[in-house]
Amino acid sequence: MSFPDEFQANLEALPSILQRKYSLLRDLDKSLQEIQRQNDQRCEQEIDDMKRGIKTGNITLNSSLLKFSDEALEEQKHAIRIADEKVALAAQAYDLVDTHIQHLDQYLKKIDEDLRQRDNVAATMSPVLTLGKAGRSGDSSGRGRKKTRLAKVTAAAAGASTNPTSMELDLPVDPNEPTYCFCNQVSYGEMVACDNPDCKIEWFHYACVGLKEQPKGKWYCSDCAGLPKRKRGK
Repeated sequence: MSFPDEFQANLEALPSILQRKYSLLRDLDKSLQEIQRQNDQRCEQEIDDMKRGIKTGNITLNSSLLKFSDEALEEQKHAIRIADEKVALAAQAYDLVDTHIQHLDQYLKKIDEDLRQRDNVAATMSPVLTLGKAGRSGDSSGRGRKKTRLAKVTAAAAGASTNPTSMELDLPVDPNEPTYCFCNQVSYGEMVACDNPDCKIEWFHYACVGLKEQPKGKWYCSDCAGLPKRKRGK
């Protein structure tokens, strides 16, 4: 039996167990009240007898008769024993509930750990799209040599990157993530930058522009390749 099933079975039995203990507590309390009532009456009667004996001179103040009877003392001891039984029974009920609370805490802790493990696994399986759109002001030193970048994606997205224009990225993507290329998708896989500093798109996926490896020399996208050289920049 699994821990949740065992805990549920024990929890379902808890109300009936507590009900029996509370019923026994009520019975003990009634018995204790009755014994106390009888003992009070007995003690009052014996005190009255002592007072009459003192008045008549049959009992002196230092007499050994100035004490409660054995019956009265026994009733008092019996009442103490019943009170002790009530305390023990109440402690048992408390410990029983406390044990179930501890088991519940352990169960909730285990659930929390399982959820955290699932979140960690989901986080490692999610794409890490950290590629931001490159600023042109900081790329001046990179002109003249080919610029490529590699974005991390899941295995499914990487496998489908051979046909990105028809691929629908069923991945959790930040709505503020910039898009690139003719396909207007976020960055993934290997990408190449157009060497035209005024290119409106700038970054392109290899597959979208028919590349399989990094091009040699300067490379211009199809939009910029047809522009006059003076518009493409030096």
